[in-house]
Amino acid sequence: MTDRAAAVPSETFSSAGLPPLYLGSEEHKRAFCHVLTGFFDPYRPSILAWPKLSAEAEKRLTDLPFWDVAVQTEGYAAARMQAMADTLADPVIKEAVALNAFEEGRHKLVIRNMLRFYNIPLAPEQAYGEKGDAEWKFICTGYGECFDSFFAFGLFKMAKDSGYFPPELVEVFEPVVQEEARHILFFVNWVAWTSANKSWPERLWFRARCLAALMLAGIDRLSLARAADGGQGGDNFVIAGGEALAVALTPRRLIEIALAEDKRRMDHYDPRLLRPQIMPFLGRLALKFLPKG
Repeated sequence: MTDRAAAVPSETFSSAGLPPLYLGSEEHKRAFCHVLTGFFDPYRPSILAWPKLSAEAEKRLTDLPFWDVAVQTEGYAAARMQAMADTLADPVIKEAVALNAFEEGRHKLVIRNMLRFYNIPLAPEQAYGEKGDAEWKFICTGYGECFDSFFAFGLFKMAKDSGYFPPELVEVFEPVVQEEARHILFFVNWVAWTSANKSWPERLWFRARCLAALMLAGIDRLSLARAADGGQGGDNFVIAGGEALAVALTPRRLIEIALAEDKRRMDHYDPRLLRPQIMPFLGRLALKFLPKG
């Protein structure tokens, strides 16, 4: 790997001295695209150093029920992002979305290589080709990732702090988790920029499509949560495996950790950009009703 200092920032971004950022402007576009292109980490899945695990740690890894779903989720996301990139005329946004597609595909390779290294069986993969309305599928995928990433941040932090996985294995996946933060930050700003650059009739239609995609993503996650059966029959690995990772974690504590991690990861980037707000809002709302302790 190359120097990861820029790709996985460790300090809060300061906007001191920078001019205001107006939604829909050329500066806004370049700023949110820079979140992807300017913080790209050129690591290669094929040369990642997988640590030797104790028998207990390897069993915990093998017993997690969501690996097939994780590979499929990343495969479909990569295909949908690339299908969207292929429709774009703006070279700056096209480059950023294509990079997003590349990173989603790389996440799939990281997980698949890990499974092979630890001899964890993986179901045969199907073709991930995407047809139809590329923008609609891009929007649905983007909102789905906003839901998923929020809880993934919390579960990853919990697994790291609890020692559920050894630090060496957690370190391998750190850039993958941080890339998801970049992806959803890019997405919510792309939505705002795209909306601001449409006429009023087009803007209303675009916002209606976004609202419909958001509602579908939320209903899908709620359905999976109600039907969770140890990871069987779902297309979302956060929900499918959350129960296995959070055995001793209360819903309140998971949300508190997820809120803190969401803020910490977003603070690495230009504070003038919009942040994903739906899940943090719902998380803070849930805390008002969940018992303390």
